[in-house]
Amino acid sequence: METKGAQTPAEDPRNEKVLIYLNGRMVPRAEAVVSIFDAGFGLGDGVWEGIRLSHGRLVAVEEHLKRLYEGARAIALDIGVTPDGMRKILEDTCAANGMEHGAHLRLMVTRGEKKTVHQDPRNALGRPTIVVTAEYKLPDPEVKRAGLKLFTSTFRCSGPDVFDLRLNSHSRLNLIQPLLQAIQAGAHEALMLDPLGFVASCNSTNFFIVRDGAVITSTGRFCFRGITRAKVIELCAAHGIACRQEDFTLAEVYSAEEAFVTGTFGGLTPVASVDGRALPAARPTTARLSDLYDRTFLGPWG
Repeated sequence: METKGAQTPAEDPRNEKVLIYLNGRMVPRAEAVVSIFDAGFGLGDGVWEGIRLSHGRLVAVEEHLKRLYEGARAIALDIGVTPDGMRKILEDTCAANGMEHGAHLRLMVTRGEKKTVHQDPRNALGRPTIVVTAEYKLPDPEVKRAGLKLFTSTFRCSGPDVFDLRLNSHSRLNLIQPLLQAIQAGAHEALMLDPLGFVASCNSTNFFIVRDGAVITSTGRFCFRGITRAKVIELCAAHGIACRQEDFTLAEVYSAEEAFVTGTFGGLTPVASVDGRALPAARPTTARLSDLYDRTFLGPWG
């Protein structure tokens, strides 16, 4: 059984002493607590973003904040802070911890404390909970080198009429269940199909294959609205790499030349096998795109 996942960071002891932003205060890690009546704790009612800090810059912060505020509007959650104000909170959290590089931030906003733990949003007291964790996190180099083992889950990605995966919600049990299956199968991450049986996504990352030299990913109808996914598609267009968004099957995955996943934390991570079927060890397209992504979006910049 694998002990590391696609999002497992390299250990860093500095994280024991980080300060957390919690509703206007910077507090030590051990004191960063919320009420048991908080809508996020009791119901998963809120939205979040993960953002990397690289060479003094918050990577793609505009896109992350746009997605956060769109998600908040979709669930009628008034954050009470402007996007510019939220960006300052992110920057202040980094500054309070003296962080310049190699950090990962998680921005979490919930509907806040409620009069009673019940799903009705009218029970909320009207003050959202805003938390920013900033930790020193870099992808585990061994996982990046060896590649991921994926296992195809029996759980399907849902459409927006059931549970919209493009909404970055705190509710993740529908994705934890597939991951549990993958863990039991000795894999790092779960590969998930859409309701029609085509490949959609992994449980926490977006999925790509390479066939006949072309990069292929799902249509996007049943997967995360991944910012890194969009950046990879942009890079393909900018550098003359054929890239298509289309339906494809597990059979096409098994015979792919390469496969990789994308996410904010890990960037591009190669896939070594799917359902016990090994993919080719040579990964020229994945390596090229990973290098382009790192140089373009993670710096250092001149």
